Amino acid sequence: MDQAFANRVALVTGGSRGIGRATALRLAREGADVAISYASRTDAAEAVVGEIRSLGRRAVCAPCDVSKPDDVERLVSAARTKIGPIDLLAHCGAISNIASHAELSYEQWRETIDVNLNGTFLVVFAVKDEMLRRGFGRMVTVSSIAALRPRKMQIHYASAKAGVIALTRCCAEAFAPHVRVNCVAPGLTETEMAHVLPEQTIRQVVSETPLGRIGQPDEIANVIRFLLSEESSFMTGQTVVSSGGRAMIP
Repeated sequence: MDQAFANRVALVTGGSRGIGRATALRLAREGADVAISYASRTDAAEAVVGEIRSLGRRAVCAPCDVSKPDDVERLVSAARTKIGPIDLLAHCGAISNIASHAELSYEQWRETIDVNLNGTFLVVFAVKDEMLRRGFGRMVTVSSIAALRPRKMQIHYASAKAGVIALTRCCAEAFAPHVRVNCVAPGLTETEMAHVLPEQTIRQVVSETPLGRIGQPDEIANVIRFLLSEESSFMTGQTVVSSGGRAMIP
């Protein structure tokens, strides 16, 4: 396989499962040393680290609540100390749940914003200064097509993910020309997060998707890999939708 990321260090948040795991392994297969964060599943994270090391790459994992500045600083410091300065960031850590407007509490709103939007800010800002000093950096944030379509049961989640797109655009302009920042907006993908939705809703989503299925983590990891690579060298500030055609922009 092409070693597009040889001699690069990647940080993948949420790397113990789902899209984050698929991304961490894809980057390692193409030569990157990889640090991953996880929320609570130590065994799963250590298993991913083992898989990365079996590919001949260096790897480390650390627990991190991305909504907590001290946790994020410890994560970045551990990655930097153990495998080197961070060249590539894939921020995949997130939470999702559903609630009607009548059920949605301020506490639920705040938690969702804290993890999904404030967490993106904290991780991006924890690595951007060093990237700017070194004159190289590639970042990919993860939004959702919920940010692009009405979601009456996900007012909190959709709002946070729309903020991620705006944050990406603004940072791309602010950090240019040496640090590129792009975003991927997945449609429904076969992860644990997808199954916060009732099975009937999942079936309806599939019926409304032109490609007739939900996505797989590896398919989203492929998009993230492209945006981190030099194959996307003239792209920054963009949000790439990968949804099987369920959301089409512009």
